[in-house]
Amino acid sequence: MQENKPIMVVGLGNPGSEYERTRHNVGFMAVTHLAGENATWKREHDALTSRAVVGDARVLFVQPMTFMNLSGNAVGALARFYKIPTENIVVIHDDMDIPVGTIREKIGGGSAGHNGIKSIDSAVGTEYRRIRIGIGHPRDFGLKIDPADWVLGRFNDEDFAKIESAIKTIKMQ
Repeated sequence: MQENKPIMVVGLGNPGSEYERTRHNVGFMAVTHLAGENATWKREHDALTSRAVVGDARVLFVQPMTFMNLSGNAVGALARFYKIPTENIVVIHDDMDIPVGTIREKIGGGSAGHNGIKSIDSAVGTEYRRIRIGIGHPRDFGLKIDPADWVLGRFNDEDFAKIESAIKTIKMQ
């Protein structure tokens, strides 16, 4: 992380009430939690943004309103506008290859087929921090559901509770 530069924390998801509580929107859920219940959100550069100071860091919380597959448009525009280096970007997103409610972090790496990550990679590069929240894969549950339908489906109450609990463990630093 570059000192004296803002940190951008991006939660991936899809805008609209029809996508609330869906597996693909765990990034939105996490950023909403991290920004806090008193956060003030405004629309800029195809995203909802909120600002906060966390410790001694200036943080820009972001929810792209471009839909998942075009998330890089908003992230790239905001990074350029606020002069945020790639290493100061944190992206929180769903990951089907991780058990429900499990958190894994890494810097850089491939997209693993995640279209939101592919879009961000093309906009800002790959060397940003990724916080991946496990949503499980339909095969883990013995289901023959297309993965695209799976990520757009809603959690059952038990899995939603695991997601909420996991989100509460995410740390900014």
